[in-house]
Amino acid sequence: MADRLSERDVLLLALDTHHNPGHAGAVDVFDPAADGTPLTRDRLLDLITERLVYVPRYRKRVRTVPGALGTPVWVDDADFDLSFHVRSAALPAPGTPEQLAEFVGRVSAGRLDRSRPLWELYLVEGLGGGRTALVWKTHPVLVDGIDAVDLGQLLLESDPIPDEAEESPFGTEWRPEPEPGPLGLLAGAALEAGGGLPSLLPRARRGATEALGAVVAVTEAVGGTAGAVGDLLGAFVHGGRPPTDSPLGGAASQQRRWAALDLPLARLQELRAKGQAAGAQEDTLGAVTINDIVLTVLTGALRAWLTGRGAAPRRSELVALAPMSVRDVDGEPSSLGSSVAPLLMSLPVGEPNPLLRLQQVAFDTRAYKDTGRAVGARDISEIAGFAPATLQALAVRAALGSRRRPYDLMVTNVPGPQHKVYAGTAPLAATWPVLPLAAGHLLAAGLTSYDGRVHLGLTADRDKLADLAALAEGVPDAVDELAEALDRRQEGAR
Repeated sequence: MADRLSERDVLLLALDTHHNPGHAGAVDVFDPAADGTPLTRDRLLDLITERLVYVPRYRKRVRTVPGALGTPVWVDDADFDLSFHVRSAALPAPGTPEQLAEFVGRVSAGRLDRSRPLWELYLVEGLGGGRTALVWKTHPVLVDGIDAVDLGQLLLESDPIPDEAEESPFGTEWRPEPEPGPLGLLAGAALEAGGGLPSLLPRARRGATEALGAVVAVTEAVGGTAGAVGDLLGAFVHGGRPPTDSPLGGAASQQRRWAALDLPLARLQELRAKGQAAGAQEDTLGAVTINDIVLTVLTGALRAWLTGRGAAPRRSELVALAPMSVRDVDGEPSSLGSSVAPLLMSLPVGEPNPLLRLQQVAFDTRAYKDTGRAVGARDISEIAGFAPATLQALAVRAALGSRRRPYDLMVTNVPGPQHKVYAGTAPLAATWPVLPLAAGHLLAAGLTSYDGRVHLGLTADRDKLADLAALAEGVPDAVDELAEALDRRQEGAR
């Protein structure tokens, strides 16, 4: 039986445009191994080849049915060329973080080739200190969290793996399944439609007479009427657009800008403890989580950044679409022990008092936790393998497919393991998400915690938000601002 795309996958592909590419990604930076050997291209190719057997979709491409008379199918790419997907690049000396960020922004702007499996990976050499980086581009349709996880999750191990120690129990030999021809695709579409080839004639007639362009293609792909799926696409495209007065809304260009920073997890844990103590004294905060602290810090940085660029918040809050792990089936399903659902959070950028910002953020997240649906960060971080890669992809699936009320920006926060992981013998030093921009949005923020650090990756439109680096630089200042406010609260309570 044909491996057909889900309706969600068809819609995600339809929303992927030149101005709003739908792929997500990550930037993984590796230190040299203990013997000083960096991660090399040859070793990387070996590691990927050994693991591709576990993620067969990474060797499949999307094949449409002739005339768009049925749902597209996954087919093996008979001409699969790993060297096309795994590419090499080098930064000019001295290989600074700013140079890497510029490279990531340029690479992430381009769409993936629809005629091939929908992923790319860049091995970037020339970083300072002998480090190397992996820059991932993966379309969310490859990752459903059940039958398909992110390749990045499988690439990393909890212990260093010497070159000669690893061999897939399934072997590395791969033979593609024969690709169905046009008649085979039409026959499969007819079976899907519940009849023989004549059952496709109404679809063909609609496609010929209505001439709805891309909407028709998506309409027929999911097997609905033109009006119904056209309305559905409209809900997806327009339902999540920012409010008209959003400082983070607008038509994106075809170029991207990316910025990154990291914070010590211990500092955020210290702020959480102080926040919990302040809440216990006055019964205003209740239980404060690391996620509350992170969102409050991001809110403070956004407030200062917007004010500094002459765009002081005209609204008391920005609305963040924050996909979170839940324990029910309402979200994007996964085999990782939870689902991922898009939730709306208020970021009170209009509030000048950092303690009141923390109180409002904590109230929002506590209301969600009180439903009993929330999955704890510890539960998530203990998932086998480097699950942040898969969970970030699931978060993007949930967010891009959301039809909730308008929001200003996407914010993902995925906890990872608090110990070293390795690609072969090279230890992972840092990892940052690279999120896509949904239609009408100019900024997205992704966070991943790993080995005692919290890593923040910011994706923005290159032309509209040229001062993105200033937002990143303001995050440590927002941490200090919150810390000083909590210290004053403690001193006043004595």
